[in-house]
Amino acid sequence: MNNSYHTICKPIEKINLKERDEIVELYLSYYDGSNAGQVISDLNNKTDIILMIYKNKVVGFTTLELYERQWQKCPVRIVYSGDTIVAKEHWGQQSLTFACITRMGQYKQKKPDLPLYWFLIVKGHRTYKYLPVFVKIFYPYWGSQVDSLKKMAEFLARDKFGEVYNAQTGVLEFPESKGHLKEQYAYPNDNEKNKLSVNYFLKRNPGYLKGYELVCLCELSRENMKPLTRRVFEKGL
Repeated sequence: MNNSYHTICKPIEKINLKERDEIVELYLSYYDGSNAGQVISDLNNKTDIILMIYKNKVVGFTTLELYERQWQKCPVRIVYSGDTIVAKEHWGQQSLTFACITRMGQYKQKKPDLPLYWFLIVKGHRTYKYLPVFVKIFYPYWGSQVDSLKKMAEFLARDKFGEVYNAQTGVLEFPESKGHLKEQYAYPNDNEKNKLSVNYFLKRNPGYLKGYELVCLCELSRENMKPLTRRVFEKGL
């Protein structure tokens, strides 16, 4: 039996039945407002999945969709993040995080001349607080905003989600939850309450408890990476 952590990145269609069942079980352990069929449907809309394995079991995963769009008459590549979940007993383990950044570097390597953007929708403060750790400039931010990122985020949100996107709030306001954190995981702990990123997320997306999701965007480039993130990203390059 393998007692160490390891990660696997694979196309969605390569998930086996054991992995699929463990993914569904993990998701439904942390989120209400969903079911197995919806989880599987969401998986099928992505291109890649990264699994974190411990003792031969999936204890974390993140899904990615890579696609291209025209923005201001130029082609850009988009990495759209789906749900990212790590079982609570493995919080603090960074294997999944590093594997995700490395994969994004691989995306960049395949078409280095095209700008690459990370488009994510966030329904929990723990995910949002990764942005200031990973990159220097991102949207939305509690300091000065970058107008070009805001406009692009709005374009991508309307393109993928249509009228569910509220341009006034920058939030996807689903009529019915497509998944929201169970109450015991939804609130920040005492340490998190002191973080600017956490307080900003709670202010921008007070409806996260019912499944609303904050639209976020940043460019994935060496210049925009924090030092540790850049080193991991360059492994993919």
